[in-house]
Amino acid sequence: MKIIDRIALALIIIGAINWGLIGIFNFNLVAAIFGDMTVISRIIYGLVGLSGIWGIKLLFDD
Repeated sequence: MKIIDRIALALIIIGAINWGLIGIFNFNLVAAIFGDMTVISRIIYGLVGLSGIWGIKLLFDD
């Protein structure tokens, strides 16, 4: 597995944990750490979203 695949997978896991916390406890971990819709939190959300798109590629790798 390439390093970019590992980074994408780690970000996908972080995003999934954050969504789980939002769904179960109504607690947004990213917003709690970096602030609600600050530039940094928006970058993190963007990276998690791009990682999700990259994750589609991981489904079809050998």
